[in-house]
Amino acid sequence: MSNDTRTHHPLSVISLVVTAVLWSSGGVLIKLIDWNPLAIAGMRSAVAAALIMIVVRKPKFHFSPVQIGGAISFSATVICFVSATKLTTAANAILLQYTAPVYTALFAWRFLGERTSWVDWATIAVVFGGVTLFFLDDLSRGGYIGNILALLAGVAHAWLGLFLRKQKDASPYESILLGNMLTAVIGLPFMLGASLSILDWTGLALLGVFQLGFSYILYAYAIKRVRALDAMLIFMIEPILSPIWVFLVVGESPGRWAIVGGAVVIISVTIRSIHALGGSGRLS
Repeated sequence: MSNDTRTHHPLSVISLVVTAVLWSSGGVLIKLIDWNPLAIAGMRSAVAAALIMIVVRKPKFHFSPVQIGGAISFSATVICFVSATKLTTAANAILLQYTAPVYTALFAWRFLGERTSWVDWATIAVVFGGVTLFFLDDLSRGGYIGNILALLAGVAHAWLGLFLRKQKDASPYESILLGNMLTAVIGLPFMLGASLSILDWTGLALLGVFQLGFSYILYAYAIKRVRALDAMLIFMIEPILSPIWVFLVVGESPGRWAIVGGAVVIISVTIRSIHALGGSGRLS
């Protein structure tokens, strides 16, 4: 690992923690906005793209497979997550998305050369056991579809981290910018003819500027300096906070089995993270 990575590591960890806290506001804001989920995802990304363009100023689009892969993964992540949040409980959506470390561990060795340990594999087995519990709740058809979309968001989120990490010696901001542009284009047809309240517009502005735009600027900075899997584990702050915000503001609570499954997921990856810290003295 380079000296540059070690020098920037503490700031990178702080950036990831702030990112997770900002991301945790997504569930409650999405629940409060009365609009089509694809329209929400598109408008949120349009606002975020404008912010990122201001920060990056002169983006370098070379449209390499890695840059395009990152953009597609980003778009799939945000579209699946917003749709899942509308179809199932916010707790289910965020907790199932946070199976992402499982897929990161599965693909990181071949894609990035970042080795997956036996502890990672044990964590994967336990996490998949926890995921099955989510589907034991008495869910509507939409709830089941929401859970499946949340799992797909987890797969896409893992690949996003892998593609951004692959660009650690370049600039990952362009992938995020392209992903936001792609999402805005996909969501555009669903935005037409909408009549939104001031509360809806306020929620969209908060989603675009802080929950998506500023957070991913921090994420792109930090992912160049920490392992993709360790970044995912730091993000476990989000699934803890997100259901709390939704419960306090909207009054929505997850099902009994979802709580048990979520606890299994969070505890298992937390134990793995502590093991990694104890073994290396740092996450990077």
